[in-house]
Amino acid sequence: MDKNLTALKPALVWKHFAEICNIPHPSHSEDKIRQYLVDFAVAHGIEHSVDEAGNVYMSKPATPGMEACKGVVLQAHMDMVPQKNNDKVFDFINDPIEAYIDGEWVTANGTTLGADNGIGVAAILAVLEDDTIEHGPIEGLITATEETGMDGAFGLKGGLLKGEILLNLDSETEGELYVGCAGGTDVNASLAYTAEAAPAEGYMAVAIAVKGCKGGHSGIQIVCQRANANKLLFRLLRKLVAQMELKIASVDGGGLRNAIPRESVAVVMVKASDVEALNAEVAAFEQVAIAEYAAVEDAISIKAALVAAPASVMPCAVAKSLMAAMVACPDGVDKMSLAMEGLVQTSNNMARVVSDGETIKVQTLVRSSVRSEKEALADAIKAVLEMAGFEVKLSGSYDGWNPNMQSPILNAMLESYEALYGKRPAVTAIHAGLECGIIGSNYPGLDMISFGPTICYPHSPDEKVEIASVEKFFDFLLHTLRNAPKK
Repeated sequence: MDKNLTALKPALVWKHFAEICNIPHPSHSEDKIRQYLVDFAVAHGIEHSVDEAGNVYMSKPATPGMEACKGVVLQAHMDMVPQKNNDKVFDFINDPIEAYIDGEWVTANGTTLGADNGIGVAAILAVLEDDTIEHGPIEGLITATEETGMDGAFGLKGGLLKGEILLNLDSETEGELYVGCAGGTDVNASLAYTAEAAPAEGYMAVAIAVKGCKGGHSGIQIVCQRANANKLLFRLLRKLVAQMELKIASVDGGGLRNAIPRESVAVVMVKASDVEALNAEVAAFEQVAIAEYAAVEDAISIKAALVAAPASVMPCAVAKSLMAAMVACPDGVDKMSLAMEGLVQTSNNMARVVSDGETIKVQTLVRSSVRSEKEALADAIKAVLEMAGFEVKLSGSYDGWNPNMQSPILNAMLESYEALYGKRPAVTAIHAGLECGIIGSNYPGLDMISFGPTICYPHSPDEKVEIASVEKFFDFLLHTLRNAPKK
């Protein structure tokens, strides 16, 4: 396993990325990476500050002769999604990411890599460190807690940024320029209940586990129509409860709001005489799921195993309402764009379903590039959950970013890419939420583009970044800075 990332090119980018991997930085635990950024600025004599939202700001004057260029803000986020394989022992708060070279890619050992958005941060630091790079006035804005709510972007105050152009380095396909993104809304629901004592005799406890789904970023891989482990689990539970007496003790499905659930587990109690029938139904449903998702999934596993009896179970009425709501809740692609081929316009990710013996909590993330559709789908989900007795709150709403096809920096970057690589890059929008929409609301008129290297399977333990694309991405960034539009 080759872990020597510093041998890769461009050397400064990979040096900083390797250092970032060694610093734990999941969302909401960003103090160490923030201090690393501040220490970097101090060591290189770069003007810097940290705002109330935890964002780190840096600035560097133009190189001689480049003062007439428009100021450029280089923007990325400092946090990463903490996801690991079920059998991987790992502490994201304390352990460094085990990044290594795997052929033409860099990936991690059983966890997310954090190339989203560590490569973007590393590129900013490389530009700021290297005094041989030609550029106009540049600023580095490295935002906090993007992955769980874009807190840093929401907390960014007007008046800080001086540049007229913002380059967001958080896209994940080299050779594509993003000029728009979706907005989002979090749907958070809770249902309090009084647990009942588990039946003492004649019943057995079974853990039903859906595993092996590919998951991925709910804004990027949602178009792949991958399996949602939560949806599969509750579909199976509804099927089982129609055939036998079944009591749900607990459920724990999915993880982060913007990650398509890969695993979901329920502990149930059934009569001992029904265990054999339950096992047969689970095995049969596994084959149904495998067949349905054969084109996009290759490792779906749905198994039942005897476990220790729980102390309590959900009341039957609560379990019935939960199952109905989860089966009825919209999930996946809701509408495709008619204006841009292949672009998801509106979607929902049923991200998290978990119980603790007193409360069931459900979290979904609605995305849309059309505000009215985003609001309508969130309200539809709210209605479904409210009919099941949940208390529902909508929060964290943010608007998308509308494309400007007459953008000066877009035209400049099209010319730069063609000069470097002999072809025009694709110009598109992304269904994922980028910080551009939020930042743009505080800085109207800011000319924005998002781009980056090729990163596959972000937000999952399969995440990897293509080595060659990092070099192309960075060369393109440098060429863009040298040829930025004039004031």
